[in-house]
Amino acid sequence: MPINLKVKTKTENYPIIIGSNLISKLNFYLNRESIFFNQCLLVIDKNVPKKMISKISKSLKRNKVHKFIFKASEENKNIISVRRVLQILLNKNFSRQDCLITIGGGITGDVGGFAASLYKRGLNFVNIPTTLLSQVDSSIGGKTGVNTEEGKNLIGSFYQPKMVISDVDFLKSLSKREIICGYGEIFKHSLILNKSFFKYLDNNSSNIINLKSPFIEKAILESCKIKKIIVEKDEKEKNLRKILNFGHTFAHAFEAAFGYSKRLNHGEAVILGIITALRFSLNIKLIKYQDYNEIFKHVLKVKLPSDIKKYFSYKDLNKILTFMSKDKKNVSKKINLILLRKIGFAEIRNEYNHTKLRNFLKKELIN
Repeated sequence: MPINLKVKTKTENYPIIIGSNLISKLNFYLNRESIFFNQCLLVIDKNVPKKMISKISKSLKRNKVHKFIFKASEENKNIISVRRVLQILLNKNFSRQDCLITIGGGITGDVGGFAASLYKRGLNFVNIPTTLLSQVDSSIGGKTGVNTEEGKNLIGSFYQPKMVISDVDFLKSLSKREIICGYGEIFKHSLILNKSFFKYLDNNSSNIINLKSPFIEKAILESCKIKKIIVEKDEKEKNLRKILNFGHTFAHAFEAAFGYSKRLNHGEAVILGIITALRFSLNIKLIKYQDYNEIFKHVLKVKLPSDIKKYFSYKDLNKILTFMSKDKKNVSKKINLILLRKIGFAEIRNEYNHTKLRNFLKKELIN
């Protein structure tokens, strides 16, 4: 039985549907939400299994379906890809009542969602996330955008989907590395807002990572609930929603400093960022060692990436700090960080200068 979770923001009310074999009934779910259209564009990550795309196409057979298949990568998460999507919409003369459906991970959703927000100032947008990371994070909350040479996600918009369909059958095609990346985001959600969920993860991490039912569905649902609570209170990231960026200031700088290399993907960078933010929280005596130790024992048990020295050395320090200073959350010359006071309680801190962070990161990269 599919699980339904409703997200209610000021701009949109939409369902997140979680379950198995959902895409073969896509037309049913679209009709149930009164999403009607003459034609639709499927924006597809080329790594999505063809048999899954075939199921979606069959479900939409009554409608005129166009496809844009692209290699979803951080390098291709750019304005050129958005322009290609927009050109198809223009060439096929899509109306605002028509629909764009993204099928892929977070990059696909970000590129397609951004194009949908721009086309005629807003086209119907449906998100079908196919990775664990996107099912628990980027598909919820309406953040869309692209990267530039100056940094990650610096051009974008807030544009909520009409519906999110998280079909767990997609997860069977993922590598262990991709599953771990998604688990890292679930882990982050538990740390910032829900200690009991952290305990659940600690007891069931193996079942979740091995995609066992009902553990994987519950992990996705509880993670989505946390993001829903935050997004509903702060849709445009004015205050509370910033806690979702726990670890991300470090993570985005790590990715950019690495040149968005496949050796360090987004999910792994986020996990490393979480660990770095956690260690900084301990360094400034914000979090007690007991909580820090409990979290770190879980990190080691699940074998999450935890040592930034495996990826960076002291010579990368200036590059990392430069990208941190360009982070879009900064409002002054000081660097904003989301840190952890205890398990289930994150804090927004707007007070760190380059010298303090340089000294901290220097020790992390040398010791």
